[in-house]
Amino acid sequence: MTLSGATRIGPYEILSPIGSGGMGEVYRARDPRLGRDVAIKILPASYAASEERLARFEQEARAAGRLNHPNVLAVYDIGTYDGAPYVVTELLEGETLRDRLRDGPLPPRKALELASQIARGLSAAHDKGIIHRDIKPDNLFITRDGRVKILDFGLAKVDESIMSGGVDSEIATLLARTNPGVVMGTVGYMSPEQVRGIAVDHRSDIFSFGAVLYEMLTGKRAFHGDSAVEVMNSILKEEPTDLSSFTGALAPGVDRVVRHCLEKNPEDRFQATSDLAFDLEALSLYSGPSFLTSGAAVRPRRAFPARVAAALAGALVLLGAAFWAGSAWNESDPKTTASYSQLTYRKGSVSSARFAPDGQTVIYTAAWDGKPPETFLVRPGNAESRSFDLADSHILAVSPRGELAVQHNKVLARMAFTGGGPREILEDVISADWAPDRDELAVVHYVEGKYRLEYPIGNVIHVSDGPLDSLRFRRDGRQLAFTHHPIPGDDRGTVMLADLDGSVRQIGEPWTSLGGLVWSPDGSEIWLAGTTTGANRAIWAVGLDGSRRLIADTAGSLALHDVAPDGRMLVTRNNVHSEVLGNAPGEETERNLSWLDGSTGADLSDDGKLLLFSEQIHGGGANYSVYLRKTDGAPPVRLGDGSGTSLSPDGRWALSILPTSPARLVMLPTGAGEPRPLVEGGFEQIHYARWFPDGERVLLAAAESGQLGRCYVLDVATRALTPLTPDGMRGALVSPDGLLAAVVDVRTGDWQLWPVTGGEPKPIEGLVAGDVPIRWSLDGKSLYVRESKQWPLRVQRVDLATGRRVLIKETMPS
Repeated sequence: MTLSGATRIGPYEILSPIGSGGMGEVYRARDPRLGRDVAIKILPASYAASEERLARFEQEARAAGRLNHPNVLAVYDIGTYDGAPYVVTELLEGETLRDRLRDGPLPPRKALELASQIARGLSAAHDKGIIHRDIKPDNLFITRDGRVKILDFGLAKVDESIMSGGVDSEIATLLARTNPGVVMGTVGYMSPEQVRGIAVDHRSDIFSFGAVLYEMLTGKRAFHGDSAVEVMNSILKEEPTDLSSFTGALAPGVDRVVRHCLEKNPEDRFQATSDLAFDLEALSLYSGPSFLTSGAAVRPRRAFPARVAAALAGALVLLGAAFWAGSAWNESDPKTTASYSQLTYRKGSVSSARFAPDGQTVIYTAAWDGKPPETFLVRPGNAESRSFDLADSHILAVSPRGELAVQHNKVLARMAFTGGGPREILEDVISADWAPDRDELAVVHYVEGKYRLEYPIGNVIHVSDGPLDSLRFRRDGRQLAFTHHPIPGDDRGTVMLADLDGSVRQIGEPWTSLGGLVWSPDGSEIWLAGTTTGANRAIWAVGLDGSRRLIADTAGSLALHDVAPDGRMLVTRNNVHSEVLGNAPGEETERNLSWLDGSTGADLSDDGKLLLFSEQIHGGGANYSVYLRKTDGAPPVRLGDGSGTSLSPDGRWALSILPTSPARLVMLPTGAGEPRPLVEGGFEQIHYARWFPDGERVLLAAAESGQLGRCYVLDVATRALTPLTPDGMRGALVSPDGLLAAVVDVRTGDWQLWPVTGGEPKPIEGLVAGDVPIRWSLDGKSLYVRESKQWPLRVQRVDLATGRRVLIKETMPS
C-alpha cells in the first residue's frame, strides 16, 4: 500500500513517505489537533486477517504505549486503515545504529554512553513486564541530539522463513509467535533460548543487548557464519572472539560486562537489566588513560614486597548501618538544617566511603551480613549497590581520574575504576590519599613500631609513636590534614596539619572521639566528626586557627568519610546492638543473657553460675552500668556505674572502671555494702583490671598522659601501686596460681607470659598474629584465645607447653 500526500488516516494528514520494508511502510504525518508531526507505520493487511494476531498487536501496542521513557519510542495511537492496522509514534530524526555502524566500530566512550541509554530503556520496559524479543542495531535509533530510542517495542513481527544464504543485517525477524518450539528473533542477535524455541524472559533481551554492544565496540558480529543455521549453532556452542583482538587492551570491566550478558545459560547472565544499566553507567563515567590501558605493564615508581597491613577498626556487632549523603552546610545561611538521604540498607558496618570524580557515584567498603569486607559502588536513587568482586578490600582514596587506592589482602594497591585486578604497591599502610594534581599517593606507613607520614611514598614527612589516620590532601595540594591518636585502638585524638616541607602542627584542642575528617570544599576549614563530651560525634568545622563551629548533628554518633565540591557529605551513623549468649552449667541450649541494648560480657565465675556484664545505652554518651546475673536466666541486678571488668574470687566484689577524667577504678559490692574507690587519679585511661586469685591484689593496665600504658600490681588494702611492666606492655589475665600475667606489646601485637614476682618474660607458644587471649584454663596449663578473624568468631584452647590448638567454639551473630 502506497499513500499520497493528500491521504488522511483518521485525524492524521500524510505528508511524505519515510521508508518501507517487510514490516510495512512508514510515513511522516501531521496531527492537526496538537500541531505536531508524527510517524505512522502501516502494517501489512495480513494482520487484520487474523483476529488472534490483530488482538495481539493491539495488546502489545497498548503495552508499549504505557512506557514513558526517554529511551523508548513513544507510541501515541493505534488503529486500522483500509483493512491494515497502523501505529502512530513520535517522529524521530537521525539514523539507526545499523547506519552508524556502517562506518565501523564506535569509540569505547561513545559505545558505552549509547549502551547505557539502551539498557535504561530496556530496564523500564522489563519493569512493566514487556520483553522486546528483537533487540538489534536496526531497532535502535540515534537521534540528532545523541539520544537512543528503542523501536518496535512489543510489536508482533512478520513471519519469515529462515534464510539459508549469506547472513547480514537485512535478515528479517523470523517469527512473531512465542509458543514453545517456535523460533522468534533475528539471526545473529537471538538468545540461545530463542534459537531453541523455548520460553524466554527479560534475560533474552540482555543476551541480544550483549551481542549489539559487542558489535558497537568491535564493528563485528558476536556470532557469525555462512548461513543462518551456522549462526544459530554459533550462538548455542561458541564464544565470541575476545574484544581485545579488535580493540586493543580495553579496560577489563567492559569485557566483563559484555561476557556477562552473553552467557549461554540465562541464570549466569545479569538477572536484572537495572543492574546492567548500573554497571554501564559506572563504566561510562571516566575517560582518558584510566579507561583504556596500554599493552605494556604499568610499573610503580618504587616496588615493595606485598603482604602485611593495618587492621580496620569496627564495632563487634553492627546490626544496622545507615549510609547517608546530605546537604550539610550553606555558607550564606549558617542556620541551614542538614538533610539526609540513605544510600545503603543492609545489615553490617560501613568502614569507608568516597565520592567518585563525578560527585554522584559513591564507592564504599562494608562488611554485610557477617561476611568479610567488600568494596561497592552505589548512586543516589538506586537502592542496590554493585560489588567490585574484590573480597577483603577497603577503599582508601579515589584519584581525580577515577583510579582507586585500596587495601587488598592488607596491602595498599591501585585499581582502575573500570575493573581489573589490583596492582599491589606497599604493605603496612594505614591511610592514603591522592595528590589532587599529581598521580602520586601520600600514605601513613607503619614501619618498625612507628607511624610515618610519607609523600611521595618513601619520602618521610613526619614520624609518630601513636597512630595517624584520616589522611587528606587540601584541594590545592599544599597541605595534608590527619588525625593523631596517642593510644592505639583509642579514638581520642587531635587534628594535625602538615606542610609538604615537613612542618607539622596541632589544630585546636584534643577531641574525646574522632571519626574522620575532610577539607571543606574551599579549603579554608577542616570538617570532622567528633565530640569533646560523651560519645555522640557531630559534624564540626575547625578553622586553621583552631576555632570551632557546629555544622550538623543528629541522634546518634556520626563518622565522616568524604565531601563533594558542592558541600554534600558522606557520613555513616551506626545502630549498634550487642548481646551476650551463653550456656548455663549442665545445659545444652544456648540462652540470651543480655539485658538492654549494649550488653558486653566482662567476667564469669569459676563455677559458671554468675555473669558480670556491662550495659551501654548506645547514643547515650558515657552512660555505662554494671550488672550481675545468674546464668540460669534470673533477672540481672544492677551493681552501679561504669564498665565491669572482674569478679572477686569469693564473688563479693566487682571491679568497675569509670570513664571520667582522670579515670577511676572502684569496687562494687555484689550484696550489701557501699562502693569502695581503688584508683581516683593519675591515669588518663584505665584499660583493664583483674583480681588476683588471692582476692587481695588487682592487676591493673593503665596509661598516664602521653603514655601507651603498662601493668601495675594494686594492693587492695593500701591502694599502693607497683609497676610490673614497661610502657607499651599491658594486659590483665592472671594465671590461677597468681604467678604469671599474659600481657601484650601494643606496638607489635606480640603476647608474652610475664612473671609477677620477677624474671624474664617468655613468648606464648602457639599464638599467631591477631590472637587475643581471653581466659586461663582452671588448671593454668592453657589459654583460651579468640582468633583475629571477625566472623565466624572462633575460640581455641592453646596448650602453653606444646602450643597445640584445639577448637572450642565457633559462632556467628544471628
